[in-house]
Amino acid sequence: MVYVLMNLNRSLQKSAITLLSLFEASFWKRLLVVNDVSLKSILDKIQEELRRREEVQEEVQKDMRRATRLSKQAILFTHQERFEDARKLLNEAGELFAKLREASKDYPDLFYSGLANAAFEEYSEAHTLLVLIEEDRFIGPEELDVPVVSYALALGDVIGELRRRALDSLRKGNVETAEKCLETMDHIYSELTAMDDAYILVHGLRRKCDVARHIIETTRGDVTIEIRRSSLERSIQKLEKTVEKKRKVRKTKA
Repeated sequence: MVYVLMNLNRSLQKSAITLLSLFEASFWKRLLVVNDVSLKSILDKIQEELRRREEVQEEVQKDMRRATRLSKQAILFTHQERFEDARKLLNEAGELFAKLREASKDYPDLFYSGLANAAFEEYSEAHTLLVLIEEDRFIGPEELDVPVVSYALALGDVIGELRRRALDSLRKGNVETAEKCLETMDHIYSELTAMDDAYILVHGLRRKCDVARHIIETTRGDVTIEIRRSSLERSIQKLEKTVEKKRKVRKTKA
């Protein structure tokens, strides 16, 4: 190109240079426009994806709050021995977790969000308590289809719910049920504290176990006092019957 320009006269050289400058300017302008359109298209897609994610996240948060409320209500029904009502609520909560798993296919991080973890924990606690009382067995995380961390943390909270049941049983004079609850509380605590690695891997488990230990010892004291009170009451009643029987015998002889 330079060689051709050198062989042209001065006028033609100026014209050629002008045309060449215009061509180069047009080329770079078109290139910038193409790049600008391409970048704008990319950013538009990103913005649309973020908008969809926000909508899904809001829906998940609403569902997880509802799942938590349903699980809390199921715990209340379980204490009232309305087992069928409790199971219906937990089934409804399970459907909300199914929606969460579906949404997590596109947004995996939502499955491990704070609200989801709290909902899983409450659900595990409610279901474990229900099965313990109704079927006298432990239900595992695989059967519940919940994360193992949420399940382990929920076990610590089950101890507190068993104390509530034990106290309700004592008020009704059902010492045997209270003793059974205390035995289960001891068993859960022993198994949790036996998992040495879990204290490191499961954040918050150590604190729950420390609280559980205090709850168990307090419950043990309550059950022991009630057993002694019941024993004393039976002894007094037995003594009263004996005294009354002797009194009747004396009246008969007289």
